[in-house]
Amino acid sequence: MNKKNGILFAVFVVSVLIAGCVQPPEEEVKEIKIGIVAPLTGGASTTGTDMWQSALLAAEEINARGGVDVGGVDMQITLVKGDTETSREGGVKAVTKLITEDKVDLLIGGFSSGITYADQVVASEHKVPFIITGASSPIITRRTDIDTSYFFHHCPTTDDYPEATLLFVNDVVKPRIYERFNFSADRPLRLAVLYQDSKYGEGVFDGIKKAIEKHSLNIDIVSAEKFKMSETDFRTALTVIKDSKPDVVYPAAFLNEQTLIVAQGRKDVGLDTIYLSVECNDDPDYYTGVGRWGEYSIQESRFSPYAIPSGPIHDVVAKFKADFENRWGTSPSMMGASTYEGVYVAAEAIKNAGTLDKEEVRASLAALEMPQVIEVMQNGVITFSKDYRESKFELYMEQLIWDETAGETRPKIVWPDNIKETDFVLPDWYEPGSP
Repeated sequence: MNKKNGILFAVFVVSVLIAGCVQPPEEEVKEIKIGIVAPLTGGASTTGTDMWQSALLAAEEINARGGVDVGGVDMQITLVKGDTETSREGGVKAVTKLITEDKVDLLIGGFSSGITYADQVVASEHKVPFIITGASSPIITRRTDIDTSYFFHHCPTTDDYPEATLLFVNDVVKPRIYERFNFSADRPLRLAVLYQDSKYGEGVFDGIKKAIEKHSLNIDIVSAEKFKMSETDFRTALTVIKDSKPDVVYPAAFLNEQTLIVAQGRKDVGLDTIYLSVECNDDPDYYTGVGRWGEYSIQESRFSPYAIPSGPIHDVVAKFKADFENRWGTSPSMMGASTYEGVYVAAEAIKNAGTLDKEEVRASLAALEMPQVIEVMQNGVITFSKDYRESKFELYMEQLIWDETAGETRPKIVWPDNIKETDFVLPDWYEPGSP
């Protein structure tokens, strides 16, 4: 090799060595990918659509303000749909895709305890933080067969809302019944339960029994009937319940089921009683669907499309409702409200963590303390309990009153006293159980 060729060869070798040592900088990640796990098709699609629309509204608001400061880098939020198809199989498929294909940083949503119980296994295996905003069975964060430390329950559990509901029944409904019908004070209130054959329904029924025992309530469960999810004919079960002579009926049902239970109970079976309702039914479609048959029934709630409790977040709630209606042309519902909050909770936790590292985000969620957003929280703060990572809400009770202008019932807050809009009414047509 002559001198010239030797020099060229040496330059070539050096350039190869430099190229091998100096790698081009990796492209910076500038987005936060959040998977929204919701039933966008199937029997609960109305609720799932509301969850998605509310989450999208929250992401748009955060992005419009510059996004989330993650360790000094402003990142935009990108939402990815995870349709559970209102089934366990669909839930597993959706969460698997979100994690393994879409590579999301975090999950929010999870309507239906049974579906979430199945699909959360995938999230646990991959150690992906999951803010649960719609599956209320406490087993979601309390089960021991998987690692639940990545799950954060941002909705009341099936222990929480039966307790509030039965305290209201005991303190307000029972005295009105006993006064009108001259019942002895030591007579037990007769309660019938009609519950979905699922983790959710079983959780509500278990919560009812726990509340009665915890507060030593003088309430007897005179009938407890199960039904399958998405059932459409409840007349047989309601006839059995009517024969048990209840004073109050407590269905643990989703919107499409609750609507039929109340209408069939009053119209077809002649069960003219006070119907209670679980919070997931505080939805515009419920008021439309139940019609006049729902008048004077009771709705437990923490966010309503048609009622805003007085207090420090009244104006913020009113703005959210107006913004939602302007964006989507309809009123928001409770499942949407908690999912909207879930996006803000995720943004705050990621900002505090200063990274998208999933373990760091999990730790940030566990230590989170942030002001309430659009739902009234205990002590005015969103935080998660140290034991089972559950946030705690201030719940209230509404009574459905007919509104001639709307041509539908509208909820009025009747409990607790510090925020009630009107008094509970025991309708003239009400029929009690046996003396």
